[in-house]
Order: sequence, then structure tokens, then C-alpha cells
Amino acid sequence: MRIAHILAAWFSLTAPAFAECRLALVLATDVSSSIDEEEYRLQMDGIARAFRTPILRDAMLAVPDAYVSVTVVHWSGYRHQEQVVPWTLLSDEAAIARFSRAVAAAPRRFDDRPTAVAKGLQFSAKLLEETRCDRKIIDLTGDGVSNIGIEPGYFAKRGLFDALVINGLVIRGAEPDPEPYYQENVARGPGSFVMAVEDYGDYPAAILQKLLREIAVQYTMKFSSGD
Repeated sequence: MRIAHILAAWFSLTAPAFAECRLALVLATDVSSSIDEEEYRLQMDGIARAFRTPILRDAMLAVPDAYVSVTVVHWSGYRHQEQVVPWTLLSDEAAIARFSRAVAAAPRRFDDRPTAVAKGLQFSAKLLEETRCDRKIIDLTGDGVSNIGIEPGYFAKRGLFDALVINGLVIRGAEPDPEPYYQENVARGPGSFVMAVEDYGDYPAAILQKLLREIAVQYTMKFSSGD
């Protein structure tokens, strides 16, 4: 009986996050030392606001049984990555609202570390291994090239990113320009892309556009399959 209770408790904790999940999305947010407090808030508040936007909410709920599961990661230095908002299945308006509030309230975990892009991707990919979703995307935001540790290609050659899509959102301003680096080293997988904006003031509009683009593929596939 004890084992049955343990299994029941485990299932109650894990199953809702991925039941009927068609897309698992990691929002990996740069919190390295190049990001000041205002820029950090523009990122987190921008994500939270996007999930309060009717057009995104309606897109997520437009097709029954085509739910999206989302989590938020803070990444910076070589050993400085953390899942700050747990996996949340966005199956109804209440779940979306809870996720938005959790994003807005998430404390910053690091603020004085370098930029280890590969380790941010590795951490995010490992989280996606937990899911049973049909499609898996890492949505990586950053404002600079990697300046510590290995490059993303190291993990790509070892198959860690197989069956994933990785998209980038670049905030320009640093030297060297991070956009070519993201094009060459970050984006990968079918339909992957990199968006670039001039400064953090453009981030809220860009993340909404990016989320709609990522999720729209899901619904296009759903409709075209005849389901």
C-alpha cells in the first residue's frame, strides 16, 4: 500500500505538467553581469506581459488537446543556471495567469557572472529530457557572445540537441555583435530562427512576436494533420 501511495503521489505531481502536451518550451533568460536591473525587469516583465496578451492566450487555447508546457530558466556563468519557474501546462486561462504571475515574481538568481551560452543550452536541454511532449523548443535570450567555457557545438556533436529546436532572441549593443554568433552557434533544428532587437526597450514586443511564431507552428501542424 505504501508503494501505491508513493506512485500515486508521484503521478499527481508529474503528470499534469505534460498531459496532452504538444509543445514544451524553455524560456532561457540571460542574467549575466552585462544585464543591469532595469534590463532584467524588462525581460521578466516582458515575458509576463506576453502571457497576459489575449492574442497569445487565445493562440494557446485555440485547439483542444494542443497544450503548451512552459518553464523559465535563468542562465549566466559556467555553473550558474537555475529553473526559476517550474514546468506549467497552459491548459486554461487560470493556468496562463498563474504562470504570468510566477514569471513577474521570480527573483534574479545571479547578477555577477559571465556568459556561458553552451551551459545555458545544456541546462535547458536537460530539462526538456524530462518531458513527454511531441515538440521541444529552447528559446534563448542574450545580449553577448559566450565568454567562458565550451561552445554549443560541443554538445551538438554529442547529440544533446537532437530532436530539439533552438531559437535565439538577441539584444544588440555589445561588441562583437552577438547576432552572427547566435546565427552560427545557437539556432538549430527545423525552422529555427534568430530575432534581433536594438535594445531592451524593444524586448517586450519582440518576445511576444517570437512566442506567437513558435506556437503558430504548433497549430499549423495540428490543423494540417487533419486532427
